[in-house]
Amino acid sequence: MGEQQQGQRPSAVGRAPAGCADQGAPADAVPGVVLLAAVLAAGAGTMTVELAAVRLLAPWFGASAGVWTNVIGVVLLALALGYLLGARLSSGPRPAHRLATLLLAAAVCAAVLPALAAPVAKVFMPTGVPLHEAAELLVWGSLAATAVLFLPAAVLLGAVGPLAVEATQRAHGGGAGRAGGRVLALSTVGSLVGTFGTTHVLIPSLGVRATFLVAAGALFLAGAAVGLAQRRAASVGGGLVLMALANGLAYHPPGAREGETELAAVDSPYQRLRVIESGAGDERMRQLRVNESLDSFQSVWSPKAGLLPPGHYYDHFALPLAFEGADGPPAKWRVLILGLGAGTTVRVLEGVVDAATQLDIVGIEIDPVVLALGEAHFDLRPGPGREYIGGLDARVALALTQGEFDQVVLDAYANNMEIPPHLATREFFGAVARVLRPGGWLTANVGGFGAEDPVVSAVSGTAASALGVPVQLARVPFSRNVTLLARISGDVPTPGSAGWRFAPGLDELRPALEVPGAWSTVRPGSETERREDTPPVLTDDLCPLDWLQLRSIREARERWLARS
Repeated sequence: MGEQQQGQRPSAVGRAPAGCADQGAPADAVPGVVLLAAVLAAGAGTMTVELAAVRLLAPWFGASAGVWTNVIGVVLLALALGYLLGARLSSGPRPAHRLATLLLAAAVCAAVLPALAAPVAKVFMPTGVPLHEAAELLVWGSLAATAVLFLPAAVLLGAVGPLAVEATQRAHGGGAGRAGGRVLALSTVGSLVGTFGTTHVLIPSLGVRATFLVAAGALFLAGAAVGLAQRRAASVGGGLVLMALANGLAYHPPGAREGETELAAVDSPYQRLRVIESGAGDERMRQLRVNESLDSFQSVWSPKAGLLPPGHYYDHFALPLAFEGADGPPAKWRVLILGLGAGTTVRVLEGVVDAATQLDIVGIEIDPVVLALGEAHFDLRPGPGREYIGGLDARVALALTQGEFDQVVLDAYANNMEIPPHLATREFFGAVARVLRPGGWLTANVGGFGAEDPVVSAVSGTAASALGVPVQLARVPFSRNVTLLARISGDVPTPGSAGWRFAPGLDELRPALEVPGAWSTVRPGSETERREDTPPVLTDDLCPLDWLQLRSIREARERWLARS
């Protein structure tokens, strides 16, 4: 052939034009559909690893914005390193062979992650660390654990793209832009599949460990397809053996402690949930623990409805009934609970309300799986006067709620210590005021170490500013909780005031509230009198609760060290 025929072009790697009898496709040529399927699997696997990474770490570090930031940052760094690695490897011979090897290696890494999570996390967050010592560990510990666990897999997945582009261009010709565009498009589609599939299908139906194994299986199949297309059965067989070994390793999230029994453990779309029981007979207690190995829990149950032992903030949610019932029980009491959990507040109110009072409760819980556990293990019973709604955010519920309430209970938390920022702003408390009747009550659980705590100071000041009424703060004995109480167009009784009277059966709440320092007041317009390092009012636009919560724990630790 003396000259190039129309439509032919020289090979990018120096092979003869198509149609020559002595020179066919390159030795590692792979069908285009196989290469693009591999890219699709890699894109899905990358997002599955990233999204499930937070859930895998949550039992030790929670799932706060800080943990999410660490995971996203580590994955982005790993992908950048992977792109550089893939670019370097793509310049050598047989890019499709290297692509198959990387996919198989990434599959093994993904499969082994659940087994490595516990030992790695315990290095950076030892079991039993008290909360006041855990502030730095929650940030830097999660960053270090994320890097150790997820950096290798994400680097391998990042290298897939450049190798796939090179293998596609060499095997099938065309410009690099065309090959790159096809690879990027399929990778993005795979990422979408991984994003929606992980959150809405895999984790809720299969759990965290099985989700990683599904991702590993998809990557293995992609690598095996590319390898077998090149007749690389040996590398595929080696990957299969390593996958089997990884699958045999067990996943061990934090379990029950000595003297406890785990009644249920399940992964929901939002978190890992465990029901733990301790004690015997009438002394039994159950706790709903969420994404934590620290000294905290989300809901609690005892065999008898009503007030709980000292140290449980839920009892303070009965204070409005105690004050209003001092002159006789109200005929009707309608309550909206934002952050229902497994129903502890319902059980407390049902145990203390007078038989002459019609108690109606609407409960909002963002996680429907929590409601199911509440019905199974915490005596949460829907029925007349009891409406429990799962899968709805509290802020959305306020916008949709009809009618007026006598009391709004706010007890919405993530990982037992993280207040959702959009539920602590001036706009949120304004929405609360709109659903309360004149004289109605707001009662809120705020995690903190007293009235001067930066979180308590910011949230209570914001509530007072939004509601236009004084906010009372009641410390909960033997806990790191403060109850916020406010009354629309009315006064909250305080120790020593004329209204400081309790309904029959609720007088036992009085002694702890009358201890000096247990009760304090925040008035509207007092923002300038509060701490200089605390925002005057939290808003939807500016609500740095993550910083305030870390500062709260650090300051508590400093006070503890000063006393020891």
